[in-house]
Amino acid sequence: MKDRYENPLCSRYASDAMQRLFSADMRYGTWRRLWVALARAQHGLGLPVSAGQVAELAAHTQDIDYDIVAAREKKVRHDVMAHIYAYGLCCPNAAGILHLGATSCYVTDNADLIIYRDALLAIRAQLVAVLKALGAFAERYKALPTLGYTHFQPAQPVTVGKRACLWMQDLALDVQELDDVLNSMRFLGCRGTTGTEASFMELFSGDGAKIDEMNRRIAAEFGFARCYPVCGQTYPRKLDSRVLNVLSSIAQSAYRFAGDMRLLQHDRLLEEPFGKAQVGSSAMAYKRNPMRCERICSLARYVLSLALNAPMTASAQWFERTLDDSANRRISMPEAFLATDSILRVYYDVASGIVVNEAIVAKALQDYLPFAATENLLMEGVKRGGNRQTLHECIRTHAMAASEAMKQGRPCDLLERLAADPLFPLNAAQLQTVLNPADYIGRCAEQVEQFLHSTLPGLGDAAPMQELQV
Repeated sequence: MKDRYENPLCSRYASDAMQRLFSADMRYGTWRRLWVALARAQHGLGLPVSAGQVAELAAHTQDIDYDIVAAREKKVRHDVMAHIYAYGLCCPNAAGILHLGATSCYVTDNADLIIYRDALLAIRAQLVAVLKALGAFAERYKALPTLGYTHFQPAQPVTVGKRACLWMQDLALDVQELDDVLNSMRFLGCRGTTGTEASFMELFSGDGAKIDEMNRRIAAEFGFARCYPVCGQTYPRKLDSRVLNVLSSIAQSAYRFAGDMRLLQHDRLLEEPFGKAQVGSSAMAYKRNPMRCERICSLARYVLSLALNAPMTASAQWFERTLDDSANRRISMPEAFLATDSILRVYYDVASGIVVNEAIVAKALQDYLPFAATENLLMEGVKRGGNRQTLHECIRTHAMAASEAMKQGRPCDLLERLAADPLFPLNAAQLQTVLNPADYIGRCAEQVEQFLHSTLPGLGDAAPMQELQV
């Protein structure tokens, strides 16, 4: 329908795979699979749940009649009860044991944990893909000297590949943090209305070991090795804070990369990919705007803002349960994943096609290399019998004058000025010998090799390329 608002994250940005993870079919289908797992565990542990009832429930996990659910929810104003009702119509023989001993958060919270876990794994695969794309770029340009910047002012040269490793290091730290979150995730299990398992103490006649085994079986069915040792009605909302924090961290890293690329593209040193038929501006036909990196920055700011929601929710949980988290989490959690997915797809697209304008890189470096070489020139002048303090003042005076001339649009003439000064003991030919850019990049190439060797192996599988194409 075009007369209603539609979320641009779905219509323009996020991948089909991430949208499916947060779809109604995934959420409510997972609810049904959780009800099947509960019934299966209860049957296996001797409760009055038959194998036929479990089989009937398992046969109807996907055929959800959303019209029936909507009509029922309008009447009872409770989404879980509406789905129990619709599921029961599909499974008349099992309807009487459906949701036995459980509370709503058994399906809502455990489903969220499953979906968030799977979504984090998808994000991780995307991070690895971006890292590998940047790694190939860093390897290719590990020894290409380029002007370094501090405070966005010209500084000592680095290499194009070494700078890419700075971007990669941010992402590698994000992978570590994401892995910490994944490793710490636990299942809620089926714990009752306030987390006391009182309903199951009744069902299992006080046998706590059977309750633990029931929860272990359900958790294992969905790939979780542990449950939270204590809980209220919900899993700890602190987990949501950790999840949004790691998504925020990824957004921060992406923003840093995209910001650097935008600045570099301004000076035509590096450029993001640009399609043959791509239009940069509706008015200025010559424009080649960094729209992909601008999109990364735009979406990253949104993720950073969403990350504020989980801490506020976690801090406002009263005792065993409140419901003021529900509407917020339905929006902020999925949208943070969808936006991060969108960011990483564009990031991969840019990282896989960065254009290096080597002639401009070399010219920019040559314009400022005489300034970067002044310390070496000072040392060489002293070796040739000059006075260190006198030469320092000589270099300073001519450097300031050359810099001022450049501000007037003239080329850098620092070396010519020094060669013409009788106080400076090097002639023009001797001065030129210190202007090899490779002499000023330190261990950049070696650092790139060491970083790639220590970082890329062991990261695991990357997301399929088709899922990352924009």
